[in-house]
Amino acid sequence: MTAGTPTAPAGPRAATGGGPAAPPAPDADPRPVGDGPALVAAGPAPLPRQRRHTQFFLATVREFSPVFLDTEVDMTRVLAHREAARAESGVRYATSAYVLRAAGRVLARHPDANAALRGGLRTRVAHYPFVHGKLTLDKVLDGRRVVLGTVVPNLHEVGLAEIQAHLERVRDGDPQRLPDFEGIRRLHAAPWLVGRLRFRRAARSLALRPHLTGTFAVTSLGHRAVDSFQSVGGTTTTFGVGRVLPRAVVRDGELAVAPVLRLSLSFDHRAIDGAQAADVLTEVKEALERNDLERT
Repeated sequence: MTAGTPTAPAGPRAATGGGPAAPPAPDADPRPVGDGPALVAAGPAPLPRQRRHTQFFLATVREFSPVFLDTEVDMTRVLAHREAARAESGVRYATSAYVLRAAGRVLARHPDANAALRGGLRTRVAHYPFVHGKLTLDKVLDGRRVVLGTVVPNLHEVGLAEIQAHLERVRDGDPQRLPDFEGIRRLHAAPWLVGRLRFRRAARSLALRPHLTGTFAVTSLGHRAVDSFQSVGGTTTTFGVGRVLPRAVVRDGELAVAPVLRLSLSFDHRAIDGAQAADVLTEVKEALERNDLERT
């Protein structure tokens, strides 16, 4: 889940002194620009129920102390593997599946980066004997576009095909019926205060948290024209996946063009320091560039 500060769109005439924008001239064309629907004026209203889980989540991650790193990954071998698999079996592996798999293997070697903290006067830390990865999804739930998360379990040991099967099941399923999102649906149906208390209680449970948010998170905007971004996914480490584009690289002292992914990592500085976070990001980069599916 990636955040910036939006700028206010300019009106027909720019407002001055902090006042409202001037109304359009009488002969102004009232039709909307482009193919979207016309804007309709509406007074203040409660936040839609479908966005409550995001509101509650953002309240819980305020105690995090995020620091951001990024790198570039040569995806030549990953794309070659994807094309070979597609020709052989018809399966097109998602970029996120490769990242989840590589990060799962790496984090199994870095238990502190796979841990979870509960803040407060007496901070507690939990380490886990498994690696679960959360992937955020752009879905429509009850008629509204929202971000949902699915947790792929046991990434320290499962294969790429199992990861892809999980992603396809959730990607193609109806979020209003999938059991993965039953808790979210109940949260939306509850009164606001009840939902807020339930979410906070679950988020503070170090036993429940890896099953709700994973032990690490991956969020991707690479399906759009986004090169890189940073996100805080409610876990000690969160990977941000941008798009893959042909870029200039240097190989053996020679300039070449390769498909390059910009990969970011945000980490909670309360749990680990920058040196270990740099190790994690570098090892994930190297695992993807090798695409050694037996060892990464």
